[in-house]
Amino acid sequence: MTLEEKIAHLQETVMTEARSEGNAIIDNHKKALESLFEKHKKEATAQSEVRIKSETLRARRQVNQAAAKAETELKRALGKTQNELKVRLFDEVKELLSDFTKTDKYLDYLCSKIREAARFADGEEMTIYISPSDKEKQTELEKRTGMTITISEYDFMGGMRAVIRGRNILIDHSFQAAVDHEYHQFSFAAGGAGIE
Repeated sequence: MTLEEKIAHLQETVMTEARSEGNAIIDNHKKALESLFEKHKKEATAQSEVRIKSETLRARRQVNQAAAKAETELKRALGKTQNELKVRLFDEVKELLSDFTKTDKYLDYLCSKIREAARFADGEEMTIYISPSDKEKQTELEKRTGMTITISEYDFMGGMRAVIRGRNILIDHSFQAAVDHEYHQFSFAAGGAGIE
């Protein structure tokens, strides 16, 4: 069963239970009011009708309050579950990125991003940074790209950053920035998971 199906099932179950409780409340009040109405029918028909209306409104308010409470609790549980799943999902993404940084394709990726930054700089002085966790790749990257590579003071999970000081430009192809951006953009949509 998918997460969406579980959430839908949970919502349906809670709403069915709330409706059932609401119907029971209405039924109980209706029976009590009908009995009272029959006892005092001869004496105070008008007074009984007013009382029935009053009790029915009160019962409806109770049903609405019970339904609203159930819906609030469901939304709270749904939000908590979605947040837990989002954290777990992005933990898995970070693990996959960590695994990727150990492959030859990652070295190719870094080279392509460094060359892309160099083309963008168009000969201007530029400082290229890699994450401290990629320190062992520095020599190979310099050999492949012909660029001087600097080890950043801050770990950014992989990828690269470049600074063109003359134009005050930061080129950020760090995995940390990409993951942070996607994390903040990600939300669970009504029909499934996605990015809004």
